[in-house]
Amino acid sequence: MGRVAVSRETLETRIRVFLEEGAIGVKAETPIPMLNHLLKTLLFYAGIGGEVYAEEVYRVDDHHVAEDVALVLGEALRRLTAGRTIARYGWSIVPMDESLCLAAVDVSNRPGAWVELGLQPWDVVGGLRAENAEHFIASLASTLRATIHVKALRTGNTHHTIEACFKALGMALGQALRGSSRVMSIKGVV
Repeated sequence: MGRVAVSRETLETRIRVFLEEGAIGVKAETPIPMLNHLLKTLLFYAGIGGEVYAEEVYRVDDHHVAEDVALVLGEALRRLTAGRTIARYGWSIVPMDESLCLAAVDVSNRPGAWVELGLQPWDVVGGLRAENAEHFIASLASTLRATIHVKALRTGNTHHTIEACFKALGMALGQALRGSSRVMSIKGVV
């Protein structure tokens, strides 16, 4: 079981992330209520406890807060599993009422994100635009150094769609970051 703390300070935001494998509680305090909810959801379904704090140095929009939180969270997740063999792959399909979302992850040192939430980019839920929920996932992939695919297979209520996708991503990450007895590559290295 690992623990890690990562922080990042820019002219726009201050971010602190503390993660602990096997811990139960998740605390998220950012200026964006929906982002708080999604962070708690993502980490809960990944089976990782911790705390995420974000504050704006000066008033910026949800883009910079979501991006910076995701960059720090991805780095923290990568450090949490550094130096050990992980399962590498994870996938999940999660329904939430009328919404249905697929997520697949390959923690392979080949960052990339392909995200299709099927929402209008300007749709806003709890202070978070749908386009920035997508951007969060891309930013997370870049510092986690993972390939991430997230696709809403059926949409409806914007909140349900985004939340189903973060639940699916959390479950996929939980699988991928789990310890493994062998390197999941025929090359012998990821």
